[in-house]
Amino acid sequence: MEAKTMEPLLERAGEYGKVSYELIRLRTINKIADMGSTLFPRLLFFCCMLVFALFVTLGAGLWIGKALGENYLGFLVIALFYGLAGIVLFLRRYRIKEKAYNFLIRQILN
Repeated sequence: MEAKTMEPLLERAGEYGKVSYELIRLRTINKIADMGSTLFPRLLFFCCMLVFALFVTLGAGLWIGKALGENYLGFLVIALFYGLAGIVLFLRRYRIKEKAYNFLIRQILN
C-alpha cells in the first residue's frame, strides 16, 4: 500500500529535477547570450578605435618628425609616449584586473 503512495511522489520528484535542470540550462544560455551581445559591440568599437589610433600615431610621428627635422625622431617621441603609458598601465594592472573581474561578476549575477 505504501509503495503505491510513494510512486506518484517519486514521479513528481523526477519531473521537478528535469524542470529544474531545464531552467538552469535556459538561464545559463540567457546569461551567455547577454554577455556576448554586450561584448561584441564593445569589441567592434575597440577594433575601430585601434585602427584610428594607429593612423593618428603615424600622422603624429610624421608631424613631430617634420618639426624636429628627422622622421625617426618623431617616431621616437611617440614610442616614448607609448612606453610611459605602458608603464602606467603596468603599475595599475591590479586595479584594472579588479575592475574587469567585478564587471564580469556583475554581468553573470544580474
